[in-house]
Amino acid sequence: MRRIEESLSVKTINLKNCLVMPPMATYIADEEGKVTEELLAHYEARIKSGHIGLGITEHAYISAQGRANKKMLSIASDEVLPGLKKLTDLFHRYDTPVIAQFNHAGSATTREISGEEVVSASACLQPSISKVPAQEMPRALTEEELKRLVQTYVEASVRAKEAGYDGVEIHSAHSYLLNQFYSPLTNHREDGYGGSVENRVRLHCEILQAVRKAVGEDYLIAVRLGASDHCEGGNDIADAVKAAKLLEDAGADLLDISGGMCRFTLEGHDEPGYFAEETKAVKEAVQIPVILTGGIKTLDEADSFLENGTADLIGVGRALLQDADWAKNEFEQ
Repeated sequence: MRRIEESLSVKTINLKNCLVMPPMATYIADEEGKVTEELLAHYEARIKSGHIGLGITEHAYISAQGRANKKMLSIASDEVLPGLKKLTDLFHRYDTPVIAQFNHAGSATTREISGEEVVSASACLQPSISKVPAQEMPRALTEEELKRLVQTYVEASVRAKEAGYDGVEIHSAHSYLLNQFYSPLTNHREDGYGGSVENRVRLHCEILQAVRKAVGEDYLIAVRLGASDHCEGGNDIADAVKAAKLLEDAGADLLDISGGMCRFTLEGHDEPGYFAEETKAVKEAVQIPVILTGGIKTLDEADSFLENGTADLIGVGRALLQDADWAKNEFEQ
């Protein structure tokens, strides 16, 4: 039996295998961020074979200010709950646990998209490696605003639980707001949220602790960590190990490792598991499960990373995005 086919328990969720459908933005919600029939069809096509162990739905904005695209999914108000319930019911119909990823874009948006002032950890533009188009100079969030932001994450988590999600994933990768706090390239603060790795993930830990209090001890909370920026002056693997330990201590049940300011690809690399080095380093440092995603196109490739101890779970994104029957074809060949 392939390792990818083995079951795994994460928190209180029993996964039938170790294959994860990672969050992949489709931007086919409606203009209010509500679930559409097109979005439901997109997910059903990929999970109906029953071979996905865990689904993570695409990033949803927690507030209008954090909206990254005009057709981005929303978890910012109770009005979106009926559609999200349809989405979780769909996953459960195919015996697939599903968690909600939610997000605040920070400086990776514009006033034209969000309708609000652009904010970030510091008043600085993102590095060119992030390839964020049409940047506007953001305003640095105040400490008082950070307190309100924590509550916004809590409210999103409560909505996710009410909508039937089996857990939540807090997005801190791909140059979005929490990644902007984590990365020294975009965090130039001189207060308790800037400087050391401990300070740069202080906001993450405050969010984790507040969310845990709101959703209970048994509810799964994951973090997608943009572990390394792959850019001079940015985060490196040593930072990722420190951050991962702090996130685990703050209550994270699962770490989903991806890129930081380099986003979800790595320039000059298209080999399977191009974030494997940082993923393995994190896995060796924590006791909670770790997901590797990036460039993996076959179950044999997935097995190799599971067998050598790089990760506990494998995310396959582009292959599933390009071919809705990928999992069926791989498992049933």
